[in-house]
Amino acid sequence: MLPPFSQPGPVDLDALNDYLLSDRSPPECMDVSQLDGFLAGVVIGPEMVMPSEFLPVVWGGAHPDFADAAEAEAIIGSILGRYNEIAESLDAEPSEYAPVFWEDRTGNSITEDWAVGFMQAVALRSDAWEAALFDDETAMLLIPIGIIAGLSEPEIGLNDATLSDEFLDELMERAADLLPGCVLGLRAFWMDRAGAATGSCPPSSQRRH
Repeated sequence: MLPPFSQPGPVDLDALNDYLLSDRSPPECMDVSQLDGFLAGVVIGPEMVMPSEFLPVVWGGAHPDFADAAEAEAIIGSILGRYNEIAESLDAEPSEYAPVFWEDRTGNSITEDWAVGFMQAVALRSDAWEAALFDDETAMLLIPIGIIAGLSEPEIGLNDATLSDEFLDELMERAADLLPGCVLGLRAFWMDRAGAATGSCPPSSQRRH
């Protein structure tokens, strides 16, 4: 359950990112695209992760500087509001989930920050996430995220020196279209496992093709 001050309605991602990139946020805190990937990984993951655990990761282990209680409520409420938006978009039929990617000057999506954030969420429950890697079909949904993350943060992603430049170029060219489907597939995997564990499989847990 999220705290009662999670922001209702659409989250102002520009205002949130302005704070995350300001001098009053911790130097190692996430930007809004990295945060978006992180929250997606938390939302769909195999185990519940409470805000008291994941918010310190957002701030990079330091403490943010808020002007007052109202600003603290607004910023934290925006983060938790985005968590809610992601969860609700994934629950929609059909899914309305759309990741937040940066764009370069030519309009091409930059997906590395998002992928780094997602893999940071995986790292919070790395033992539990191993089940996805042991399933051949599902591993093909997680591995591309790890590879993309590893291009900018080798310690948090997958950095396989045997991958050809041609493969990496094609992966990055398709990443913006590929990653939403990876999220949906991974979510379906965990929901199917949860349904099997309880002896039921709710309609919303069916795999999407």
